[in-house]
Amino acid sequence: MSETVPRRGDTDRPYDIVLFGATGFVGELTAEYLAAHAPADCRWAIAGRTVAKLEKLRERLVAVNPACATLPVLPADASDPDSLRELAARTRVVATTVGPYVWYGEELVAACADAGTDYADLSGEPEFADRMYLAYDARARETGARILHACGFDSIPHDLGVYFTVKQLPEGVPLRIDGFVRSNAMFSGGTFASALTALGRGRQTLRAARERRTAEPRLVGRRARAPIGAVRRSRETGTWALPLPTIDPQMVARSAAALERYGPDFRYRHYASVKWLPVAVGGVAAVGAAAALAQVPAARSWLMDRYAAGSGPDAERRGRSWFTVRFVGEGGGRRVFTEVSGGDPGYGETAKMLAESVLCLAFDQLPAASGQVTTAVAMGDALLERLAAAGLRFRVAAVRG
Repeated sequence: MSETVPRRGDTDRPYDIVLFGATGFVGELTAEYLAAHAPADCRWAIAGRTVAKLEKLRERLVAVNPACATLPVLPADASDPDSLRELAARTRVVATTVGPYVWYGEELVAACADAGTDYADLSGEPEFADRMYLAYDARARETGARILHACGFDSIPHDLGVYFTVKQLPEGVPLRIDGFVRSNAMFSGGTFASALTALGRGRQTLRAARERRTAEPRLVGRRARAPIGAVRRSRETGTWALPLPTIDPQMVARSAAALERYGPDFRYRHYASVKWLPVAVGGVAAVGAAAALAQVPAARSWLMDRYAAGSGPDAERRGRSWFTVRFVGEGGGRRVFTEVSGGDPGYGETAKMLAESVLCLAFDQLPAASGQVTTAVAMGDALLERLAAAGLRFRVAAVRG
């Protein structure tokens, strides 16, 4: 693999990684993971709005790693652009868990793009990703910053799962891949707030997507698509397949557009995998009802109040949670069945994915990339190897042809 693009001031910056939003629910889990797994010479810090909360978190991290007794604590506020510019200028990589990102994320992206600082978040908000591309991709390319969204369960298992599947298929031929997601996990208040925010901004999301399509360079001589499929019975998985209109297929399509290994004509479809038809019908109805309620500000606020931000399932419930994404890939007369699986997707594994992503950005030899990029494009094999070593399972279940 080629080396990373050098970025301005790398050797002069006091920190390799700063975790912003460290005292939130997923932020704390990410801090605990970094305390346990960051290399001893990693210069990292925690940042957030309330120094007293950060200091209490630091005290808890000492139980994970005694070296955290001297972990730096940095004040920074999503509503204070000057504090975010100072933060971005002092580190090589920023990880942020502060959402909904469409409300609280832009100033940090702007600061990182301007400072040449790598940025990774957990946003599953398509509007945010599109608006950040339009506003800051060009500047990030100038400074060498890599801007990565959706570095958790949205969208790493899907983006890297498809990347892994493509590697099992012939080169230079049209490829068709379907992904089927199953999980028993619960969600947190922050995740619920982000989802409702996205559902309540349908018009803005469509407008941002149209503007991005107009601004993005067109592929020449290749195609990369992620159409929404139809509800169907999947023979491959023995379940009902419900199309998932999440950010994940968009991320996969962007990886396919950027990487010629995905072939001259690539198509990906993304589904929830449900055993029983009544459950599938109920799921469609529930999403439709939530989308309708999210259009009404009072109803949206009421729903958000049901789950307080910063809350989430306890350790016992997370320990019982799991996810599986099964992929069926075809091309050049070959058919492969692959699988990505792990534990609690929204919290334990998401914290692991975000932490390993920023460790990968900070320390690994990576392909030359800058601007707004996906995890497959920016990190590819290096992140795949990290996550497999950290306990996520990427496997080939079967090959035909």
